[in-house]
Amino acid sequence: MNKKISLGLAISLIVIISSITSIFTSFLTFRKFSDAINSERYNELQSMDSYVKENFYGDIDENNINDGILKGYISGLNDRYSRYLTAEEYIEEKSDNAGEMTGIGITVEEDESGYIKILSVMPNSPASETDIKPDDLIVAVEGTDVLETGFDEAMENMSGTDGTDITITVRRNDKDKEYTLTRREIEVVTVTGEMLDNYIGYIKITGFKQNTSEQFIDILENLKKNGAKGFIFDVRENGGGLLTSLEECLDPLLPEGIIATAEYSDGHTENIVKSDKSEINLPMVVLVNGHTASAAELFSASLKDFGKAELVGSQTYGKGVMQTTTELSNGGAVILTIAEYKTSVSECYDGVGITPDYVIENENDDTDEQYDKAVEIINKKIQKVQ
Repeated sequence: MNKKISLGLAISLIVIISSITSIFTSFLTFRKFSDAINSERYNELQSMDSYVKENFYGDIDENNINDGILKGYISGLNDRYSRYLTAEEYIEEKSDNAGEMTGIGITVEEDESGYIKILSVMPNSPASETDIKPDDLIVAVEGTDVLETGFDEAMENMSGTDGTDITITVRRNDKDKEYTLTRREIEVVTVTGEMLDNYIGYIKITGFKQNTSEQFIDILENLKKNGAKGFIFDVRENGGGLLTSLEECLDPLLPEGIIATAEYSDGHTENIVKSDKSEINLPMVVLVNGHTASAAELFSASLKDFGKAELVGSQTYGKGVMQTTTELSNGGAVILTIAEYKTSVSECYDGVGITPDYVIENENDDTDEQYDKAVEIINKKIQKVQ
């Protein structure tokens, strides 16, 4: 039995076949084009790889090579905040974000002499159980002079795993003393607080880690229970941290609503910080300076923009872009800038910073003029509401 096909159906079949052929041809063309682009992009890298393997006088560590390539790729973005982390660096990054560290419990910097200057000693740490204190100099690590190894290598030699010992030589007033300490895991304290005169609650936040919000809320509630009539929040030298931690710290301070939004490369926006109905209605002041950055700036800008606090200090750093961390199959990770953010009230401050309501520069090493001004302002605010 013969089957007939109508003219309309025949034309439809022709169109469908032509479309399929066109799509398949386009796919092959795109694939060839993509392969050509990739080939062109990596041609010099392949040439270098062949040259090095044929001529390099030494051993080649393929893992180090791969890490170097990935670091170079991200570096090529010319973005100061995007970076590639090796597997080891990523482990350290996760530990840092968690508010944990393994060591002897000191923060340091390179002294002008080239030795290691101790800036602070963490509570409940191996160092805190000795008489080591800020401004001491570490002049030797494991018996080797720091000037001999150099600052960076000496710092690397000080790192180690939980339960291992380290011997350091500490100099104070030109006298040296040797200490042998056992490294251990330490919870990093990022929030401290105290009650000042006239029932002013003072809270200093040095970073926004996973455990920061818990520390912050505990101190905030304790100061409230003890009769705090106003608060000074000090985020000077705070380089930022985790957005989730920031949101949890802001939540009890701000009214219900959308606090901050982010705009992504494709133009869409998302709400990144929200607050519920619970709100503390007490006078507030925020201390900032040129090292107040990222989440610390958003903390300050949010309290300012929603009329909760005035800012005292110097112009902030100006980081208003957001990064995300993605783990790779090799155990490393990419930290990539993905969006620009701002409060839902004002414009983004990236590259500009935030100008305080009271611009005060600390010009005298013996006095903290910014702190004194903050105390003066909060006292006036408290008197107005009494």
